[in-house]
Amino acid sequence: MEDVAARAGVSRALVSLVMNNSPKVSEARRAAVLRAAEELGYQPHVMARSLASRTSTVLGVMVNDLRNAFFADIVEELDTAAQAAGFDLILNTGGRSPTREWNALHNLLSFRPAGIILLSPVVPASAIQVAARQCPVVLVSRTTRASTVDTVNDDGEAGSALAVDHLVGLGHRRIAHLDGGGAAGAAQRRRGFEAAMRRHGLEPIVVRSEHTDIGGEKAVRELLAAYSRAELPTGLVSGNDFNAVGAISALEEAGLRVPGDVSVVGYDNTSLAALRHLSLTTIDQPRKDMARLAFEALIERVRGERTEPVRHLLHPSLVVRATTAPFSATGRS
Repeated sequence: MEDVAARAGVSRALVSLVMNNSPKVSEARRAAVLRAAEELGYQPHVMARSLASRTSTVLGVMVNDLRNAFFADIVEELDTAAQAAGFDLILNTGGRSPTREWNALHNLLSFRPAGIILLSPVVPASAIQVAARQCPVVLVSRTTRASTVDTVNDDGEAGSALAVDHLVGLGHRRIAHLDGGGAAGAAQRRRGFEAAMRRHGLEPIVVRSEHTDIGGEKAVRELLAAYSRAELPTGLVSGNDFNAVGAISALEEAGLRVPGDVSVVGYDNTSLAALRHLSLTTIDQPRKDMARLAFEALIERVRGERTEPVRHLLHPSLVVRATTAPFSATGRS
């Protein structure tokens, strides 16, 4: 700004007024400042502006896994909302690792953001509370008891129950859940699966997995090693769509047909699930609503409009596509 002021022959304060679109500047001086800024290639520094004004227009977003289309859908909605409200997003990822997530969260805080949204974080609760003492924090797809942190979740137990009910309605009785391991929300989906199976008088089969395609592949290989073809579960409830893609890949590699031999249900209803060649039956999380509610909750905190925590719990729904079909006792050769 000092350089721009010198080039335009005005004060630094006047440059500041121009860059902040103040109406108190004459058109001639505004034009001179903007011309000097263009000649020098000047761009306002967001962090410096925030420090000078003691207000930030930066919002941090930490994503659990950049490869998961669910998070891409959420971030896209958040970015649209942020731009409309005059905020910029800073995005990073923790790569599903608690240690890496803590480092990523620390880096976000170094930008002194107005607030932070954490998408399915696996970082310890204590780290989230440390962050919440520095700026407002909203969790998406994770619960907390901290009164300083807001949450937006779907009902994972209800979602898994929808998947089980769908498969049972198609005549399947041997149904396995490829769970999300220690991922945020995985425990709720696992509980929902087990409760729904017992409600139908069936024995739940749970295979430890993770919310990745590799996790789905490994879980299916474990099932293939543990069961004969005749006794292999005929229905799979995957922890998420990404996991389901890996499961389907491993099933087809083993010579099994989906859904002819094994029906597969995912979770999230990402853009991946709707691809024509995959056409995955899945549980839909209302991602647009989740992103909107998370942004609104964060802005309310940023603007000091609310101090009490909000706990949004949204209802999932079943989307039936081509990876599930009625059970056939003669389907497998």
